[in-house]
This record gives sequence, structure tokens and C-alpha cells, in this order.
Amino acid sequence: MDIISMIFFLVVIVISAIIHEYSHGWTADRLGDPTARYAGRLTLNPKAHVDLFGTFLMPLILFLVTAPTGHPFLFASAKPVPYNPYNLKNQKWGPVLVALAGPMSNLTLAFAFGMLVRFVPIASQFMANMVGLFSIIVYANVLLAVFNLMPIPPLDGSKVLYAILPDSMWKVKQILEQYGLFILIAFIFLFSSAFTPIISFVYSLFVGGGGLF
Repeated sequence: MDIISMIFFLVVIVISAIIHEYSHGWTADRLGDPTARYAGRLTLNPKAHVDLFGTFLMPLILFLVTAPTGHPFLFASAKPVPYNPYNLKNQKWGPVLVALAGPMSNLTLAFAFGMLVRFVPIASQFMANMVGLFSIIVYANVLLAVFNLMPIPPLDGSKVLYAILPDSMWKVKQILEQYGLFILIAFIFLFSSAFTPIISFVYSLFVGGGGLF
């Protein structure tokens, strides 16, 4: 990926992360919790969602750390949308629906642009370049969805895990809540390549043979 593509990729990640967070807030609002609406976060305005660390510093640190390996890893996030799970009408599955809303928004974007990659006729170099940009959008959104579905707090996948864990395994939840952030940071910096095959597989499902990755 050249420098222009990497910059575009990062911009797409940030915009997609904002849509991701908005989707959490929108779903929570529909399920009975108006916290995000009262906090002014039910908007796609980037000013309401950008985060100093997740949006700016983390991508820079990740790039500096991983670039020497020859496989630079870029990732960014938006400020988490606040919500109060105790306001949700369904206390067991409401948090799961709110958690899944973010990754589902990214998979929806990936599907839409994947269809463009598959079916837009490449009749000129301009169209070839556009399909290349669409491919980056698909990959970025698949990356966001897969990453956030990992069952490590504070990622969305942890909410799904908590809903299906039996009460007898409360100790697992306690340990994850206590050390989840440290586990996540270690995973990002040490094992981020572990889920690359999963991302590539899901990406290929959306674009068929027309993608760039």
C-alpha cells in the first residue's frame, strides 16, 4: 500500500469508526436509553466523536512500531458513545444488540462497497482507481468489524461473550473487566497479525476476486 492509499485508508477508518459509534448510540436510543442523545452524540459530525488517542496518537504509534516489520498496521477509533445499559428495555440482550450495532454498520458498508467492487465496469483507468478506493473502504470496514468483535473488553465482542457466559463463570468476566485493556493493548502490538487471515477471508467474501488485498 503506497502512502496515498495509507492516508486514504486512515481517513476511511476514522469515518467508519464514527459511523460505528453513532450506530451504538442510535440503537441504544431506540432500545430505551437516551444517554447518547442527551450527550449530543447522536450525530455524524466528526467533532463530537474524534478522540486524541484513538483517532490520532494510536495510528501514529502503531505505524511507527509496525512499519519496520514491512507490514505496517494502521488502526484508529472514535470516542466511545456513552450509554446506560440499565435504561435498556431488555436487560439481557439489549446490551448485545447495542454492541453488535457497531460492527453491523461496518459490515453493511463493506457489503455496499463490495458490490461496487464486484459489479462496477472497469472501462478506464479512472474507474480502475475508483474500484481500488472502494476496495480500501471494504477492507477498512471489515477490519473494524472483525477487530471489534473480539471478546476482549472494552470491545463489542466482550458484551456478546458476557451475555452467553453462564453465571457460574462470573470469575472470567471479572478477570476480563479487570485486565481487558492490558490484554487488548498487548494483542494489538504483539499479535495483530493473528486475525489478518480472518479479515482477508471476510474481505474476499464481499469483493470476490475483484479486490486489491
